[in-house]
Amino acid sequence: MAAVKASSTIQENKHYALGLCPVTYTMEKIGGYWKPIILYHLSSGSKRYSELKRAIPAITEKMLIQHLRQMEADGLVLRESRPVVPPYVTYRLSQAGQGLKPVIRAMTAWAGKERAGEFGKKKK
Repeated sequence: MAAVKASSTIQENKHYALGLCPVTYTMEKIGGYWKPIILYHLSSGSKRYSELKRAIPAITEKMLIQHLRQMEADGLVLRESRPVVPPYVTYRLSQAGQGLKPVIRAMTAWAGKERAGEFGKKKK
């Protein structure tokens, strides 16, 4: 994959938006298809890798590991490994990740209302 040119217009616009728009900043941290789903499952408490994989069967191992590492690097998820055989690794929300619980709950509530048709019929 080609390196991203740091001085490109798109990168300048992204950097500008990240500094000014809190929604853009938040979406940079939790955006994408899988991250909110992972955060949703971790919002109920610590989970082992295998528990997360079972809870989200459609995600590939590569994507789950990649997103967990990204969220760990962003300070949203804490990884705790215990030196036993077999290895015992758990993931949980950090303090910053805990701060996202109201956001995840709001998304959950909105989805329930949308599915129930509480916002009216869609216009064609």
